[in-house]
Amino acid sequence: MLDIKSQTADEITAQFQTWGEPAYRVSQLLEWLYAHRVTSWEAMTNLPKALRERLQGNYTLQTLELIRKQGSRDTTEKFLWRLSDHSLIESVLIPANPALYGEASDRHTLCVSTQVGCAYGCKFCASGLEGWKRNLEVEEIVEQVMAVERGEMEDRSENAQRDNETDRGRERIPSGERLVSNLVIMGMGEPLANYENLLKALQILNAPWGGGIGARKITISTSGLAPQIRKLADEQLQFRLAISLHGATDETREKIMPINRRYPLRELTAACEYYQRKKGRMITFEYILIAGVNDGLEQIKPLSNLARKLNAKVNLIPYNKVEGLPWERPSEEGQEEFLKALERQHVTATLRREKGHDIDAACGQLRLRTERELADSVKGN
Repeated sequence: MLDIKSQTADEITAQFQTWGEPAYRVSQLLEWLYAHRVTSWEAMTNLPKALRERLQGNYTLQTLELIRKQGSRDTTEKFLWRLSDHSLIESVLIPANPALYGEASDRHTLCVSTQVGCAYGCKFCASGLEGWKRNLEVEEIVEQVMAVERGEMEDRSENAQRDNETDRGRERIPSGERLVSNLVIMGMGEPLANYENLLKALQILNAPWGGGIGARKITISTSGLAPQIRKLADEQLQFRLAISLHGATDETREKIMPINRRYPLRELTAACEYYQRKKGRMITFEYILIAGVNDGLEQIKPLSNLARKLNAKVNLIPYNKVEGLPWERPSEEGQEEFLKALERQHVTATLRREKGHDIDAACGQLRLRTERELADSVKGN
């Protein structure tokens, strides 16, 4: 059975037409789903009971179950969700900050997962340590945004009731108003390996009747799937592109990213050039600084050459320690030195400073730790 949040307005309209329902019922349904973020058919009180029963008989209305929520000192929040098949995924809510991906985020950026696990085996990443399980469905991607906003509405409402006033400094989100203004598709999994489901989910999250998030406020990350980058370039919507680069030479990249053997930098660069010709948008290079691996100053020249060639911005990210992996982040002095060396080469670069380092921030880390705790508890019984 299809989930209602996997359907576009056109698909719902076509179904309502076959049922003989008036067109305005579609707008009412979409408002309940994406403005009020309801979790049950019964909550859609202005829809006739017969229509609600018909919807329930033809569609699911799945929600994500919150298992854990962590908050960091900088107010970054990480969410661990349980899916209907008991798989676990993560989302991360990042507070308003100077632009990391091109334009200022006036409210919050949500980092969204696209797969359960990952098949691409980046040596430094927690997401793939337990292998790849499956792609997320369209509704599971969409629901990450809805669930975060729904939870924030509920929290603020409870605080307001408890204090008998709106939480100081934190206005309650009015129904229909967005908390999440920017999306970065760089949570668990390789986004472009789940291409069709991701693009449909983003169509829903971008649509005025859906999430209402502008395409230019949505950044899709990839470890380097060159054919899918070209395919993305041909899409109508103007999404931003981020490349998980993490090495400026094939030699360095292949040490930590097996995908580079399939699509070496020459092929990746050509795909990015095609993307730029089609879109005319700046690309972001995500570059995780790993001590003794890719933080040497010998990386500066090839990284600068590549950034200038592609008119790319470099986003430096100090490595977040993953339990069981040997990698470490460079010293703060080393991080700053790398940044300044790039700037001296006239490269636009930023250094991400403490966004969730104290909350299992490495992608997939909270999920991995929770799964291991659950497995240990089963053994203990």
